[in-house]
Amino acid sequence: MPKKKPTKNPQIPGVPGPVTPPLEEPAEPSAPLPPKDDQRAPQLRTATAAAVEGPPSARSQQGEYLTTAQGARLYDTDHSLKAGEHGPTLLQDHHLREKITHFDHERIPERVVHARGAGAHGVFRAFGAAEKVTKAGFLRGGVETPVFVRFSTVLGSRGSADAVRDTRGFATKFYTAEGTFDLVGNNIPVFFIQDGIKFPDIIHAAKPHPDREIPQAQSAHDTFWDFVSLHTEATAHTLWNMSDRGIPRSYRMMEGFGVHTFRLLNDDGETSLVKFHWKPRLGVHSVVWEEAQLINGFDPDFHRRDLADAIEAGAYPEWELGIQIFPDTPEQMFEGIDLLDPTKFVPEELAPVQPIGVMTLNANPTNFFAETEQIAFHPGHLVPGIDVTDDPLLQARLFSYLDTQISRLGGPNFGQIPINRPHAPVNDMFRDGMHQSAVHSGVAPYKPNSLDGGCPFMAGAEVGAFVEVPVALEAATKLRGAPATFDDHYSQARLFYSSLTVIEQDHVAQAYTFELGKCYEQTIKERALGVIANIDPDLCAKVAAGLGLPAPKPSVPFDDAPMPSSALSQIGAQWPVTGRVIGIVADENSDLPAVEAIVSGLAESGIVPLVIAPHGGTLVSGSVTVPVSRTFDTARSIEFDALLLAGAPADPRVNILLSEMFRHGKAIGGWNDGITLLGNAGIADSDGVVTGEDGPSVLEQVVTLLASHRVWSRL
Repeated sequence: MPKKKPTKNPQIPGVPGPVTPPLEEPAEPSAPLPPKDDQRAPQLRTATAAAVEGPPSARSQQGEYLTTAQGARLYDTDHSLKAGEHGPTLLQDHHLREKITHFDHERIPERVVHARGAGAHGVFRAFGAAEKVTKAGFLRGGVETPVFVRFSTVLGSRGSADAVRDTRGFATKFYTAEGTFDLVGNNIPVFFIQDGIKFPDIIHAAKPHPDREIPQAQSAHDTFWDFVSLHTEATAHTLWNMSDRGIPRSYRMMEGFGVHTFRLLNDDGETSLVKFHWKPRLGVHSVVWEEAQLINGFDPDFHRRDLADAIEAGAYPEWELGIQIFPDTPEQMFEGIDLLDPTKFVPEELAPVQPIGVMTLNANPTNFFAETEQIAFHPGHLVPGIDVTDDPLLQARLFSYLDTQISRLGGPNFGQIPINRPHAPVNDMFRDGMHQSAVHSGVAPYKPNSLDGGCPFMAGAEVGAFVEVPVALEAATKLRGAPATFDDHYSQARLFYSSLTVIEQDHVAQAYTFELGKCYEQTIKERALGVIANIDPDLCAKVAAGLGLPAPKPSVPFDDAPMPSSALSQIGAQWPVTGRVIGIVADENSDLPAVEAIVSGLAESGIVPLVIAPHGGTLVSGSVTVPVSRTFDTARSIEFDALLLAGAPADPRVNILLSEMFRHGKAIGGWNDGITLLGNAGIADSDGVVTGEDGPSVLEQVVTLLASHRVWSRL
């Protein structure tokens, strides 16, 4: 694992720049500042992927002086050129025209879906366990591959909030020596639809109502529930969204799934079918619903801030990449599950997830637009040894992703944008087009040719060519339809729901009740209840009671109760606490020597300590000085995974903080005067509230509780 990079103040992530600015505006010319220690730019490569020697800042701004886009130095950028001080602006003002014209064209079309995102650089290291099933070079033992990952929400615009109830995108670009491989997935293993032709329908239904453009980034409205209650193949995905998986605690604590089944080819020409899984080493965790609502009001950038701050603090998030392996049979079925149906998953009890590598995200982008916004993923970016299947949703994505990049990024040369440039040599014979930044040589961009010496030549499989797996196709009749195995819309929803703990099932019922309670049309609520009845009658009864409606009976026969899958519940295990945030309430009358020791110890252990005080600056007691991270005005419970009370400041804002932490099931500890504050709040003897004679002993118990994410008995 890469070493933690030092920052100016490792206790408080969020440093805006690499140096502390002076009080007065600088007057002496100086070169552009370098990126912060936690930042990294795309590798220096030409548009055709040749490695380039040079400093990391080679693509950033140059020189000490402000210039035009053509490099002419400027003496003034505050005043336009006028005919006299009060006269009209002159058309000849080329600097004004250039500056305003560029500003007018700064924005590009946002993604239709997954518009709201955050990204990071990292490295993937292969274990070698995949060598038996694929010849992909980046999966051979010990190979390290640079990656860039973009996390996202599906429904909201770029300006929407992070902690909405929604599916999350989990897209990874592997810059392999054999070409770029994109694994474009979600944090939910099943999808709303089985066929890509339905994609415009589900997105049109889930997006804001077209007349008012509200609600933003939410599924709690009539058009969404109208669609999913009629199009019942969406049932399983909808249920996952209504579970705690729909409101993750952090991108760092989120699973990723390739959703589709892929075909792998090994060195011996043997094929296997696989599903890809990302398993976070910090575990899979979520926020509770009230907490999510507070987050979206107090910090709509919650998830992107959490990811960037963790990387800046050196708490690099990690995921293991694993695969479920299935025989490549003509039926493409496994244990009665159609592997080409993207609304189905395979329980891990039937096909264990086998780890094949680990990914570490260890650097933030240098520029959000240039990297996170312009990165272009495509399921058709494949490498030798990995091929697609006939999943009808995947087949449509192979067309759609390429098409949308051309529209969004201004033409077919989006692969030449630095963040998208391959790390393998490119000789594609493509020419011209918008934003062409390569300077092609030669006179024969066609095949066959002799004028360019026959170059480029065709490659064989023995020298690394990508060769589609030859799959036999049976004679068939052209039709619009789906196999009978796609008709089961409820069994996997039942499996998922039955695998959840009682607490998680209660959250599902509350989510359905809230979402349907936001619908206007009574018929849509009634129809949705009919779908829920086919998942679980008790769940339907709870939701119906909350809506004040009768609970319908199931309309499809129930099979035997499914065998629960332990991998589907988020509750019950112990997880690492690296990167968690602990708030410490203190003032000048608190036990500041203990606070100082706790802050230092937590920072060394990879936990982020934030001291919360009545004022900013520092807390001073004798020879002890403790930097303040948050004040009672700027702190809110949503930022902290646990809370320590080193004193008992008499302030109503502390009482609100304490009340929210308690309601949301978070660990709380106190000593000395902090015990008095807990007693006054009436929670001193509650589960997950610990007291002791000194700070270190209380901290130890709180960290132990933190490994379970929440005090579940309190919820």
